[in-house]
Amino acid sequence: MSMRPANLKQAVSLAATALATGVMPQAMPRDPARDAALRALAAVAGERGWGLPVLRDVAGAQAELLFPGGEAELVEAWSDLCDRDMLAHMQDTPEPRLSLRVREALLYRLPLDEAMRRAASRGVSAQLVGGGQAAFRREWMRTVNAIWMAARDESSGATYLTKRLTLAQVYGATFLYWLAGVPDEAALAAFVDRRLACVRRLGQARGLVVGRVMGLMGLIRPQAAG
Repeated sequence: MSMRPANLKQAVSLAATALATGVMPQAMPRDPARDAALRALAAVAGERGWGLPVLRDVAGAQAELLFPGGEAELVEAWSDLCDRDMLAHMQDTPEPRLSLRVREALLYRLPLDEAMRRAASRGVSAQLVGGGQAAFRREWMRTVNAIWMAARDESSGATYLTKRLTLAQVYGATFLYWLAGVPDEAALAAFVDRRLACVRRLGQARGLVVGRVMGLMGLIRPQAAG
């Protein structure tokens, strides 16, 4: 069986919608031995897949014991490791502007690395064809949240949720573009810039509408009060 693009787009849409609950999934188990095994597996997963036999081959017979959830746990744990790598990288960014920190985090999380892209493609296929849709949604929610954390966003309440829902759309479009194969780094950066510019334009338009509505309310209230 193979994954169809329509199935992937639907899965991405459902994963983004899951953010509306405002409840983040629990953190994955983490330790250096698991991380080392995941890195060894991810290096060959694009060619050989995410199966436990491959894990045993590249990380040793005992590596399977590190993942009691079996094959279903491997891709989800690798996504979590990629999120943590992004967070570590972003700790030292000197960029003062929030929007550009988001851009930097996005581009780091989806690098122009063919081995990583192929590994991600095989992982998504394994999840969506093999019944791992819930894991796909969990890792998607974690990644969107991690990007905002990497950008050092300090919003709360409704703004916290709105920002994550907005970023889910940007990340979703970028992920699908990246997964399909990106010609070069400039093309990926330009794609991200277009998505972020669209978000800014929508935000500005909303601000204008709200401002006009509030202005009209200000004109109407005195007449109503009289």
